[in-house]
Amino acid sequence: MAGETPTRTDAVLESRRARWSLLVGASVISMALAAYEIVPASVTPLITSSLGVGDAGAGLVVGVMFGTVVVASLPVGVVLDRTNSRHAVAAAIGLLFLAGAWGWQAATAGAYRSLIASRVVGGVAYVVVWNAGIDIVGRSFGPERRGTAVATFTASGPIGFAVGQAGGPLVADAFGWPAIFPAFTGAALVGLVLFWPASRGNGRASGTSAPSAAELASVVTDRRVWTVGLLGFIGYSLYLFVNSWTPSYLTDQLELSLALSGALVAAFPAVGVLSRVSGGLLSDTLFDGRRKPVVLVSFLVAAPVVGTFTALRTVPLVVAALLVAGFAVQLCLGIVFAYVRELVDPAVAATAVAFLTSVGSAGAFLAPIAAGGLISAVGYRATFALAGGLGAVGVLLAWYAPEPDGV
Repeated sequence: MAGETPTRTDAVLESRRARWSLLVGASVISMALAAYEIVPASVTPLITSSLGVGDAGAGLVVGVMFGTVVVASLPVGVVLDRTNSRHAVAAAIGLLFLAGAWGWQAATAGAYRSLIASRVVGGVAYVVVWNAGIDIVGRSFGPERRGTAVATFTASGPIGFAVGQAGGPLVADAFGWPAIFPAFTGAALVGLVLFWPASRGNGRASGTSAPSAAELASVVTDRRVWTVGLLGFIGYSLYLFVNSWTPSYLTDQLELSLALSGALVAAFPAVGVLSRVSGGLLSDTLFDGRRKPVVLVSFLVAAPVVGTFTALRTVPLVVAALLVAGFAVQLCLGIVFAYVRELVDPAVAATAVAFLTSVGSAGAFLAPIAAGGLISAVGYRATFALAGGLGAVGVLLAWYAPEPDGV
């Protein structure tokens, strides 16, 4: 009837819709930033020929964002715990627009250093959205759905990578390669339209004051936080190692074409969309909110598959191994962010997430570099075996890792 007050069921449904709108909006924003992050890799030959830089210089256009995340993540987390994360996301989208326009101008002018500087600004925008998104999504969902929600948000990363890798050449062909930098800013704005009204009231932990310096320091000295941080470091190291060096291995050792190698290796990150969501669902349902079993299974499967990868000599086996390894490695890459924020007080949850982001990004930044040196020194077989050994260290850490209090 007209004028009738909403029922409790209506209120519950509205709250549920708001939570999922928030999740979808935050994920679209993060996807746009992930696409912006990876898209230069899709047009590397155009960058080297246009700017007159070598492969290393072109690689830095991508890599500088990972380096920025390592340095900026923890300070960003501290700020997020002392301010409104919702407003920070809107400000980060403004930074993305600035970085995209700046990158387009610098690339058009052939100004390499200016282009790198624009990517640093983009890196700051990325880490704000990533840390704030995980914090807000984790706060908006109850314990029974938090792992699934956070893991779903982190799936925006591989989706954005796929969009950037596939869309970059198309944008470059239609509008010139400098247009790749502002190309994905519009998607971030669409995400903000969904995120902004749904996230009202979720900008910071309720019933808490701004954390003190001692409370913030307690995060980075907490042995449990360090344990999960090291698990993130190992997981992201394996993720970037396989992504970075498997195409070269398939080309150099199995004599596959570069195009075929790239297409095969694309299965490794692509399966992460399913894997990261599955990690959250398994943790929330099968394991009743426990995070440790999912992380343990992740490394138990990934370590031997990565370590013995070079023993496979046929394309069907290579594809199967990439799918299994991609699923296993990424099974833990979403759930660890729910895991770490549950180990600390809600007032410093963003700092804990930022710490994990920084440590995990350090693994992503260092692994391809270290692996390149190892491959030159000892070859592919020994390097993949050492990567499998690193996964075995992850098994040991996961075995002794604590569960959040009350689980």
